[in-house]
Amino acid sequence: MQTPGTLFCFAHRGYRQRATENTLGAIAHALEFDVDGIEIDIWNIGGQLLVKHDRRLGRLIAGSELLTDMCPETLREKLLPCGANVPTLREVLELVGNNVQLNIELKGPGCAALVARELESYVRDSGSGFEQYLISSFDHRQLHECLQLIPEVRRGVLLAGIPLDLAACAEPLQAYSMHLNLDFVDAELIADGRRRGLRNYVFTVNNIADLQLVAAMGADGVFTDEPQLIMDYNAAKTAELLLQQAQVTGGDSQRST
Repeated sequence: MQTPGTLFCFAHRGYRQRATENTLGAIAHALEFDVDGIEIDIWNIGGQLLVKHDRRLGRLIAGSELLTDMCPETLREKLLPCGANVPTLREVLELVGNNVQLNIELKGPGCAALVARELESYVRDSGSGFEQYLISSFDHRQLHECLQLIPEVRRGVLLAGIPLDLAACAEPLQAYSMHLNLDFVDAELIADGRRRGLRNYVFTVNNIADLQLVAAMGADGVFTDEPQLIMDYNAAKTAELLLQQAQVTGGDSQRST
């Protein structure tokens, strides 16, 4: 249960300050940091779900190939800057266990059916449940496919801008949350999402002024590369609430005497 005034903290691609993004090391460091959730990105590479953000090599791994043109074994053999390999979704599921919420973002085509199959397999094998998982994507067609295939898993609607009809696009997807771009975050959009029963999460928030801005707009949480920033903010808000409660209790005690 979140303390009123605090923000849900998703570690964006794991804890990227400690290990290369989207690696098991980055995810393990985020788990040590006691975040509320972890966000990862997945691609369907030759029928395997691999955890990586960019659609093409070049930023973290030398080369220029499109991921979707590669053999999964070839991609898995390449080392990331921290010396780790590109993990599979199953490896991430096993590492995270039931410790935190896991946001699985579908980055490329043909992911929905594979994700549904992998989550069903993992939940069956581990004896856990579906409630800690959240599937998100800018591809709302794949989110709709997930609704048909695995309705037990919540869906998060990724938006890069402000739709003309605000949060209405989330309703046919029976979404749990909207994931809003910091560059376009808007109080009216957040309010419309809330009226429709949606959680509102903003990406990617790494600055205290931006954090305060989205909190004032009514956001429920953020995706961040700086978990310490969110932890410090939440600690201050919790301390402030406790102080207010103590003052109210003290005032009531004085009036009763």
